[in-house]
Amino acid sequence: MNKKIIFSFLFFGCIIFTSFAQDFKAGAALRIITPDPLLPVSGGIGTPNSVSQKQGDLFARVMVLEKGSTRVAIVGIDNLGWPAVLGDKSRELIKGIAPENIIIGVTHTHSAPDAYGFPNEKGEVLADMNYLNWCAQQVADAVNEAITKLEPASLKIAVGEAKGKIAYNYYAPELYDPRCGVIQAIGTTGVNKGKVISTLVNYAIHPEVIGSDRGILSPDLCGPLYDRIESEAGGIAIFMNSAQGGMVTADTRRPNDKEANDWAECVRIGELLADQALAIVANAEIQSNPNLFCASKVIELPIDSELMRMILDHSPMKAKVSEEYDIQTTINLLNIGTAQVLTIPGEALPNIGFYLKRNMHTKNPFLFGLTNDAFGYILSKEDFNSFKRYEYISRTCLGEMTGEIYIQEALMLIQENPGLSN
Repeated sequence: MNKKIIFSFLFFGCIIFTSFAQDFKAGAALRIITPDPLLPVSGGIGTPNSVSQKQGDLFARVMVLEKGSTRVAIVGIDNLGWPAVLGDKSRELIKGIAPENIIIGVTHTHSAPDAYGFPNEKGEVLADMNYLNWCAQQVADAVNEAITKLEPASLKIAVGEAKGKIAYNYYAPELYDPRCGVIQAIGTTGVNKGKVISTLVNYAIHPEVIGSDRGILSPDLCGPLYDRIESEAGGIAIFMNSAQGGMVTADTRRPNDKEANDWAECVRIGELLADQALAIVANAEIQSNPNLFCASKVIELPIDSELMRMILDHSPMKAKVSEEYDIQTTINLLNIGTAQVLTIPGEALPNIGFYLKRNMHTKNPFLFGLTNDAFGYILSKEDFNSFKRYEYISRTCLGEMTGEIYIQEALMLIQENPGLSN
């Protein structure tokens, strides 16, 4: 055989093999969603509080992953919660990704505008729908941009204990999950070879150092976390909250029953968590051409809480609620390399988070809380209304069976779909 023909065959064979080997791709983008002029901020049910300043910007941050015909978008928004109605507005504007593969969660900052449309004691709703609709467009634009930036990538994935004074359980200090999960996408070709595309941090914490009553709009501790990761590693940082309900909050405790609740404390905690996340993933093995799988399931939850019924009845979000007061939501299961991700449509208590992680098919379990919906607290039927300490979280839970139904549906989703094979 002619040597030129052999060389050409080998050359093109290498190109084909390289193309196959680099089948996995990643892209990232962001949009600033700070309102201008500033809007009142909400830390929960009731009238939003007016603000006079901001500390940092609010963002919608996106990581898009692709493997073969599977494409997934993970979106983190700086807000208290993001109802499915708003998420669906973005999904309608996103091209090239199946709607059920667009996973939208929040950081849970308590210093951002009301996205629920909470009615106050007079029945008034003060949420700014023009702003929220604009945010939905910004989310879609960020995802669409991230799609255009898809490039061959590898992953580093790790889960480890985040050490230091970061979080604790306000109700029972030691009952929280200290594990931090990190997914880092790294370019493998061209000028971006070896450069970080995006770093996703998954950790359970209430970003409420500043809170909603200080007159400040802020991403809270997530802002310094983004800045630290991006300055140290490059790329775009994303924070996805975990099972932080009841009440896993920022550890701002100081001697003599004092607390630090200012921007400096946001910087301390955000940078500490960022440093811990980067340390956890630093020595993780590079995963070349990792697998990618996404499954979704629509589940139905009864709304037994009178308070939650009132909120849904009066909110301009117009969530689809049946005459029997049942509501549907979507949960997702993702396999990303050696990571397995399960979404939670609210604030699950830590014991639920531990139980779910224990039943996932991986040593690298991730839980994306307050994702695809934000239905308040999710606690087990045994805990529901059982302790005086749990009165508030029971009132702001859909009902006694919410946790039971969600857990069973989540476990079925895990069992019905393939395990990890990376």
